[in-house]
Amino acid sequence: MFDNTKLRKTPLHGGNLTAAAKEFGVAEADMVDLSTGINPTCYPHIEVSERALRMLPTPGDVEILLSAARQFYHVPESSSIIAAPGTQSVLQSLPQLYPDRRVAILSPTYSEHGHTWESAGNTVTPVSEFDALSQGSIAVLVNPNNPDGRHYQPEDILNFAEHVELLIIDEAFGDASPELSVVPQLNRQNILVLRSLGKFFGLAGLRLGFVIGDADITAALTERLGPWAVSGPAIEIGARALADQGWIAGMKEDLASKSTRLNEILQTNALTIVGGTELFTLIETRQAQAIYQALGKAGILVRRFEDEPNWLRIGLPGADREWEILATALNAVDDMGE
Repeated sequence: MFDNTKLRKTPLHGGNLTAAAKEFGVAEADMVDLSTGINPTCYPHIEVSERALRMLPTPGDVEILLSAARQFYHVPESSSIIAAPGTQSVLQSLPQLYPDRRVAILSPTYSEHGHTWESAGNTVTPVSEFDALSQGSIAVLVNPNNPDGRHYQPEDILNFAEHVELLIIDEAFGDASPELSVVPQLNRQNILVLRSLGKFFGLAGLRLGFVIGDADITAALTERLGPWAVSGPAIEIGARALADQGWIAGMKEDLASKSTRLNEILQTNALTIVGGTELFTLIETRQAQAIYQALGKAGILVRRFEDEPNWLRIGLPGADREWEILATALNAVDDMGE
């Protein structure tokens, strides 16, 4: 029997407005959440039919969703794709398919990758260089990476995959940078790609993700996820969003503009940008904890890091009011510069 006394403590995540409201003495409804990297502009066409709410999803419904996803992600015919109730559910299941492995994870990155593999009894080795991923029989790469935005080209990733048993690539933040995706060039059976509808589409609460790769692996994951893993509303909204080329193209432009605006505000306040994607910016400063507290008291939650106390990750504000609150709060912080 697995010894659960060896479990790591639960990783720190963004998005916990309930705890933030208590910590900073601000009403939860008044908090501005910039801690998650989720698009503040939600995909707008989220109406669902009565049938999607009342009936169990059919295989035909799922196929409509997967067809839209296959086209959006440019999945080759030789690769399989399945839907999941968020990629977190996949992270929980994968270690059960590959017990007693050495797992190398390019770090620092999304903490649940290491947490789920280690909690299942596997040996996890964080590595700081891409080539060092070969230290594990299982390798995990987040591309582009969260929280620093590091990214790698598909050709390099495909070549590297020859050196490991399984390469898992988390492309949760890849929708705005499709040129970084390895999916269109998949030609190896030992690569598994995770995609999420939560970040770019602003639909994290829908809990919808996809796994792309070898049919044997996706079939094993499907078995673990069980029947009706994805809800009717998620299927209906997800299929609509993935096929909405006009909204997608416009959103890419909008995010690029907002990312530039955010970086300009941070640079105006003498904050050093060390990474990011279109959906968030990572800064490094000795005043990180003071800024975190000051923003929190102003009603803004950003992402801090226990292992990197000089880092803060700041997502995109949405409404004009949120941009104003952020700019005003940063201007009010004394001695932010190095």
